[in-house]
Amino acid sequence: MIERGHWWPVALATDVGEAPLPVTLLGEPLVLWRDAAGAVQAFADRCPHRGARLSLGVVVEGQLQCPYHGWRFDGQGQCRRVPALPGFTPPADHRAVRYAVTAAHGLLWVCLGEPVTDGPPPLPALPTRCVLHGPFDVATSAPRAVENFLDTAHFAFVHAGWLGDPAHGEVPHHTLVHTPDGRPVVPDYPAWQPRASASAAGGAWVRYRYEVLSPYAALLHKRPAGEGPTDAYVLWASPQQPEACRVWFAQYTSDTDTPDEVLRAFQSTIFAQDRPILESQSPKRLPLDGSERMCAADRLSAAYRRYLREQGITFGVC
Repeated sequence: MIERGHWWPVALATDVGEAPLPVTLLGEPLVLWRDAAGAVQAFADRCPHRGARLSLGVVVEGQLQCPYHGWRFDGQGQCRRVPALPGFTPPADHRAVRYAVTAAHGLLWVCLGEPVTDGPPPLPALPTRCVLHGPFDVATSAPRAVENFLDTAHFAFVHAGWLGDPAHGEVPHHTLVHTPDGRPVVPDYPAWQPRASASAAGGAWVRYRYEVLSPYAALLHKRPAGEGPTDAYVLWASPQQPEACRVWFAQYTSDTDTPDEVLRAFQSTIFAQDRPILESQSPKRLPLDGSERMCAADRLSAAYRRYLREQGITFGVC
């Protein structure tokens, strides 16, 4: 499965403390924990001894201890202690399955296979203030969540009075281009929004720029036509199961005055409007077979689906 070679976000960088943290990625249970040096490690959440969940254990002297028989594993996954056999030196094959993990963009990322890139998707220059929103657990596939983020035609209806107006449901003509590595980009898209941001006092025209960053990540720039903050939103989607995902929104903003909690409340309201629609879609996996009808307003969605096919994505699609 080609997805195993990609880097996927699994938790906030601050989520891993003294206790092991269970997460799920591509249908596989994992456990995150900090070793003796304070480095985050990612193991399969299964003890090689009797299959117990390591996430139910504890960290003792910088080693992850299984809750069943107390076997302890170091940061490389090697078993260092078997309490039932004092003085026993565990052989090399007494080890937990360990995966590559790294920190970037305020999140922890895991790769389950041979990495196809050096790390998570890079970001262009963005406003320096960053507020992370989420995680939001959604009962739909990661590609469905990303496509919704890229879709402008739903603003007038799902986000009426906030990001759109039913009286202005039209999708203006816009240009679609691709990066040299094939990722879809809409360089400029005009939209009328009754409330474009948490600090907005009224309606305004905004200019959007969309860019697909990776199979399950996308970037949106919002530039006001007049006065107002410049915002960039990154959607990071983690494919937990074929029909379940966890998403974060990273907001990069030039707004230095609005408190974090106000920004988070605004984004939570917007996503609360999206969630029931996303979870109602059938099938939950994104169809790449042409079974859903498209129109000219769906050019970016169609390009995103072609990109997924070209990338060989099979998880969360049908």
